[in-house]
Amino acid sequence: MAKLTKKQKAAAEKIEEGKLYAPLAAMNLVKEIATANFDETVEAHFRLSIDTRQADQQLRGTVSLPNGSGKTVRVAVFAEGEAARAAEEAGADIVGSDDLVADIQAGNINFDATVATPDQMPKVGRLGRILGTRGLMPNPKLGTVTNDVAKAVKELKGGRVEYRADRFGICHVIIGKASFSAEQLAENYGVVYDEILRMKPAAAKGKYVKSITVVSTMGSAVPVDSAVQRDYTAAE
Repeated sequence: MAKLTKKQKAAAEKIEEGKLYAPLAAMNLVKEIATANFDETVEAHFRLSIDTRQADQQLRGTVSLPNGSGKTVRVAVFAEGEAARAAEEAGADIVGSDDLVADIQAGNINFDATVATPDQMPKVGRLGRILGTRGLMPNPKLGTVTNDVAKAVKELKGGRVEYRADRFGICHVIIGKASFSAEQLAENYGVVYDEILRMKPAAAKGKYVKSITVVSTMGSAVPVDSAVQRDYTAAE
């Protein structure tokens, strides 16, 4: 087990053992213990009572953060003609069709998200082994296979993030940066939590949300009170 640094020990000591923090208090504490010399990313981790090995207990989707994610997202769009022009006007970083497919096959993957029009999917499908393993494959369920490419690009650029429960039933979701205000982080957290509650699989058994923590890149995990399901920016 890695040895804690003095800063990490000091940060861990600020978290009261056994205490569940209200969202705003948790965000204030996360910011306080984020002491790295770079702007740390803040994530929320939701431990859910679902078995993602079962088809009826999958949890995956996207949600738009009201205050953005703080991350610069490079978007590649597979489109031609008018759709390609619309993507460029919306701020897409890379737009193409056969040429973009060839670039990716050559190993040039300098983007963080992809969008495709439906007619481009037969071409994009050939990239399944390359994009799929990186989580970059366009997906109609996530709104990234669409004829309205301009909307998809703007949402991705503006702070839309993906959530997906892993094989342990845990969702790890970016909710912002340590430089955000505690209120902004709490607002983003609330939108994500509302979405996860809304998308609860019908087959989920027992207590749906087992635990929630928020943590910055180099910080310690702060437990959040899962019973707080409204007024996320309210003080304790």
